[in-house]
Order: sequence, then structure tokens, then C-alpha cells
Amino acid sequence: MPSSHGYYEFIADMLSGIDGISFRKMMGEYIVYCNGKIVGGIYDDRFLVKPTKSARVMMPDAAEEIPYDGAKKMLLVDNVDDREFLGKLIEAVCGELPEPGRRETKGRSSGE
Repeated sequence: MPSSHGYYEFIADMLSGIDGISFRKMMGEYIVYCNGKIVGGIYDDRFLVKPTKSARVMMPDAAEEIPYDGAKKMLLVDNVDDREFLGKLIEAVCGELPEPGRRETKGRSSGE
């Protein structure tokens, strides 16, 4: 079941004060980016974030859920109506993730 547009609008509004936040619609769901890094997503009207150390510290009782078949587990954000908490959470998760960049082909170096 794809996420409702209303739930997406609610989450987008709650995250609107975060610098660098953006969304991409994909197959009825929404990927959430911060400064070009995928920090989470909206799946089946659930807001999930990557299970970084800081996310686990900030949400020690968060349920681990699979966003879609074949995906890695993510953490369910329960208190989606706390704008201040969401800002701190997204900024912390974003800060732990590597910078987005070009993927290199295994076995090849830039000098070849």
C-alpha cells in the first residue's frame, strides 16, 4: 500500500525547517534526503530512518521495521509530531552518514 499524499505532506511540513531537506517520490513512497544523503523515507504511512548510532540513542525503544520487501531494517519514528525532536534526529543521522559520491567500480583505480 503506497503512502498517502496527506501523510507525506504532514511529514514534509514537520521537516520543513531543516536545512538541506528534500524528498523524492519513488513507486508510491517517498525517500527523505538531507544534504543529498538518504536519511530515511516514508513507507506505508510510516516515517522510518536509517539505524545509525545516534538514531538508536535518541530512540532506544524504536521498532525496527522493513520499509519494503528485500530492504534493510530501519527505525520507526513514533513521535512524528515533535518538530524539534525530528530536526535533531535528522541532523544527527545525516551527520553520521558518508558524503554522497560517485560509486567506483571494484578492481579499477582512477589511474587506469
